[in-house]
Amino acid sequence: MSPTDPVGRPAVIELRQYTLRPGRRDELIDLFDREFVETQEETGMVVLGQFRDLDDPNRFVWLRGFRDMAIRHRALAAFYGGPVWAEHGPQANATMVDSDDVLLLRPLSAGSGFAVRPSERPQAGAPAPDRFVSATVWSFPPGRTDGIALIRDGLLPVLHKTGPAPLAVLTTETAHNTFARLPVRTGENVAAVFTSYPDESAYRRHLAGVQAHPLTREILPGIGREQTAAPRTLRLAPTGRSLT
Repeated sequence: MSPTDPVGRPAVIELRQYTLRPGRRDELIDLFDREFVETQEETGMVVLGQFRDLDDPNRFVWLRGFRDMAIRHRALAAFYGGPVWAEHGPQANATMVDSDDVLLLRPLSAGSGFAVRPSERPQAGAPAPDRFVSATVWSFPPGRTDGIALIRDGLLPVLHKTGPAPLAVLTTETAHNTFARLPVRTGENVAAVFTSYPDESAYRRHLAGVQAHPLTREILPGIGREQTAAPRTLRLAPTGRSLT
């Protein structure tokens, strides 16, 4: 671990989706990018990415990571009990309707987590990059691993053959949430694939390539039999300070 890479590849990741009051997303993003990035990382976490949900103008999506669950607890206690949140938290909370849609995740396999360098983060006020990020989440019955294995061993090789490698492939972290002040969704068993593209048209070309691949016709029915709901894809636009 180096000073410019405080957590390496984080082993615990939160995918946080906030429903905001109408018209206040840019207000939260400006506040977040100005006040809540370095100040969170000073406590031992890393802010992995901040996004506008392209399908909902009142939805803000972001990711943060931790080396392990013990560090997560200490870092969250330090930040939410500290002076920055005391000063700016009320303004942030005033933009929100709901902030409890949170998945607690971990890398699906060795090397499948996010690899980011906070030292490369743009400065506050940087323009949003011309980039598109997809996050597809599959849900399976708790305790069942067959669907996740099909994604890991069947679908991921097709994704690699037909387009850019995913930024990260994650699954549910089953450890108990020890920071009760911030709820997470319980009873979940998901696989989540995050991929970055130059633009949405590149994403659509990749999706078409996956759907046309002969192996896909063998893999998708098996995944479909295992899942509890249709997969959900988040269409995301990074903010100017997003690392992902």
